This record gives sequence, C-alpha cells and structure tokens, in this order.
Amino acid sequence: MEESVKAKPRRGPDMRVTIGGVELASPVIAASGTFGYGVEFEEIVSLDRIGAFVTKGLSKEPMAGNPTPRIVETASGMMNSIGLQNMGVKAFVEQKMTRLRQIKGAVVIANIFGFTVNDCLEVIRVLNDTPGIAMYELNASCPNTSHGGMVFGTDPKLLDELVYRTERVSARPLMVKLSPNVTSIAQMAKVAADAGAQALSLVNTFLSMAIDVETRKPRIANVTAGLSGPAVKPIALRMVYEAAKAVKIPVIGMGGILRAEDAVEFMLAGAAAVQVGTASYADPRAVENIATGLRQWCSAHDVAEVAGLTGGVVV
Repeated sequence: MEESVKAKPRRGPDMRVTIGGVELASPVIAASGTFGYGVEFEEIVSLDRIGAFVTKGLSKEPMAGNPTPRIVETASGMMNSIGLQNMGVKAFVEQKMTRLRQIKGAVVIANIFGFTVNDCLEVIRVLNDTPGIAMYELNASCPNTSHGGMVFGTDPKLLDELVYRTERVSARPLMVKLSPNVTSIAQMAKVAADAGAQALSLVNTFLSMAIDVETRKPRIANVTAGLSGPAVKPIALRMVYEAAKAVKIPVIGMGGILRAEDAVEFMLAGAAAVQVGTASYADPRAVENIATGLRQWCSAHDVAEVAGLTGGVVV
C-alpha cells in the first residue's frame, strides 16, 4: 500500500517590495497629510499590515496652516488648502516618536519641507538623531521664499539644489515628492534622480479652484487649493508611467487610489509601490483594506511576487 503524501500548504504571494534599500511588507503606503502622525490610526489600522505610513509634513517650527474654509468636496475628489499645518519637527520627535517606536511592525516615513533649503536641512538634522524612522519624503511642492516664491518642484535648478543638498546631510534614504504642476514630469523626475534621490513619489495635488456662484467668492479662503481623489487618477497614472520610464530609481505612485485594482494599475504603469491618501477620509481603514485586497488580487491572478507587476503594462 502506497504511503499517502500530504500536500504542502500553498504559500500566499510575496508582497514585499524594496524602496531605497528599505524592505516593506506591502507596497501599499498611507500618504502624507491623510494619516496624521500615525499614532492617531493605531486603533483603527493594523500598521504591520501595510507597507508604511508617511507623517504629516514636518517643518522647522510649528505651523497653524491656512484660514478656513480650506477643504471643499468636488465631483470625484476633494480640494484642500490646509497649508501644511503641523506641530513642528521637535514636538513630533518628543511627543509622537516615543509611541511610534513601540508599535510593532510600524514603518515610519517622515515627510519634511521648508521654505528655504536651509529650513529642510535643519529638519533633517533633527530627524537624523531620532531612531525609528525608515526614510524621509522630501516635499518639493513648497514655494522657496528666498527665490520669490518659486516652487522647488517646478524649477529644475531649484529642485536640483534642494535634492543635492538635502541628500548629502540625510542619514536615511531620501524619497522626493514631485509636483504635478509642471510641463514635463519626466524631466523633473530625472533632475531629482540625478541629484541623488533614492526614490520618487508622485503625484502631489493639482492646483485648482472653486467658486460659490451665489456669493461669487472662492470656496477656499486661500483662493486656490490642491485637487486630489479619483478625478486625478488618469493624469496621475500617465505621469507615473512617464517618470518611471525616465529614471532607474523606484517610483511610488499616488492619485485617486480607492481599491486594489487601482494599485495594480499604478504598479503596471511602473510604480514600485503606491500611496493612498484621499480614500482615508471616506474610510479610515482604506489603506489596510487596499493592502489586503491587493494580496487577494495577486492570489486570484497567480501573481507569486507583487514586485513583478512593476512596469508590466503591455504597450
């Protein structure tokens, strides 16, 4: 009588990806500005089941942000002009990082910004001495006050200087978040990569405006705001595709991701990982749900390694 052979349990897909030398358990990341400082979500989202989360933007000093109204719902999206409100980098280190280091499996990406290059350097120097941070995301969509308010990410020379100088003082991998409000996203991606960025994230919000026809006034106190959500997804997808073809470093895609299939699209377009932002306002567990859904999608489509999806679009 033949001895029965037990079937080996089927292993699930390998969901690991590596960004700037940092291994993540999933390619799904919570985007900056939509996930607080992380600790606010620890009772809602299992932080060890997502790839990472990006903190609110951290500046040298605390910032109160823009006056209200500063959020407006739009068809298939939302506009916001929060104005980078945050507690400042030193308060973040003192009040938030102690707790974040205690959360098993939490991967912290610190978003940093400044209105001059030196502002950014000061924020990085503070964070360099803080354990528990995996990498930095440098927001290049801020206006450089030393150059007449020109946004770093829309001027190749300013972007080159910003990335070059910050990367050289950074003790951790540097990811650069690009502005979509440019003529050529491929050019800006190449500038950032050539200046030393280890990864890119895109797109940030699109400059937009809404008017109340009864009062004839802008619906946002700051007049203009950043548009995000499903409305921007086709444009964001195209920009990720163009950026990924222009550089050899990992690209993290974002813009209107609501479900696992959206994440797959961005990865096929060339993204090594994705960030989920606006969806978290409608569903605080959106990031974890999309991460779970992506794993299920890979299983259903016999994708053994999620990293294999990157750049897989057939054109």
